[in-house]
Amino acid sequence: MSEVAKFFREVGENIEKLKGADELREKSKQWVRDVGPYKYPYNFTWMGRPIIQLPQDIMAMQEVIFKVKPELIIETGVAHGGSLIFYASMLELLGKGRVLGIDIDIRAHNRAEIEDHPMSKRIDLIQGSSIDKGIVHDVHQAAKGKGPVLLVLDSNHTHEHVLEELRAYGPLVTKDSYAVVFDTAIEELPKEAIVDRPWGPGNSPMTAVHAYLKECDRFDIDTAIDAKLLISVAPQGYLRCVK
Repeated sequence: MSEVAKFFREVGENIEKLKGADELREKSKQWVRDVGPYKYPYNFTWMGRPIIQLPQDIMAMQEVIFKVKPELIIETGVAHGGSLIFYASMLELLGKGRVLGIDIDIRAHNRAEIEDHPMSKRIDLIQGSSIDKGIVHDVHQAAKGKGPVLLVLDSNHTHEHVLEELRAYGPLVTKDSYAVVFDTAIEELPKEAIVDRPWGPGNSPMTAVHAYLKECDRFDIDTAIDAKLLISVAPQGYLRCVK
């Protein structure tokens, strides 16, 4: 066995041990809960634009993109555009692919910043509800003939909305790629931590993931990503397409 193979075998063994580290996992969940009031994920940028993600999830997405090498990344939820620019920069390094961002309200100042960014050459924007039938049709048309396709859901975090997004766009995800559902960690927050939002524990992306997995056998939860990250806004949200 080569030294490189030995290293990655050791990494695999480390991850397997972490799967059983229940106490450490609970500490990690508590850390995510504790930093919430400080808006910790808002502190980071990618190539100058706010990305609003935990660094651990940014690293995980980099690994997923390099592994999948997608021709198309579909993301619902644009916000400041940092994640779109991050994905586009990964595709630029790979030398192929486009990012399609969908949001019900792409604010003028954010659109201007995205369109003025060097990575905009790999980004397309659609304004409208991600579960609107017309928008779904347009996305399916954009994905026609493309592969691999990677899906990222990070818009409205209610159970109903995320489940409809999974039903609408899950079929576009190609085998061995991923559907990544962000903010599943909402399910693990205390109810009082969610203020003036329609979502919360019991009505969250995680409940939508579990409902979708019951009706669709094309995906399973990549528990290795959960185990090695420990700190994440997307526990049980990295869904690997297995068929």
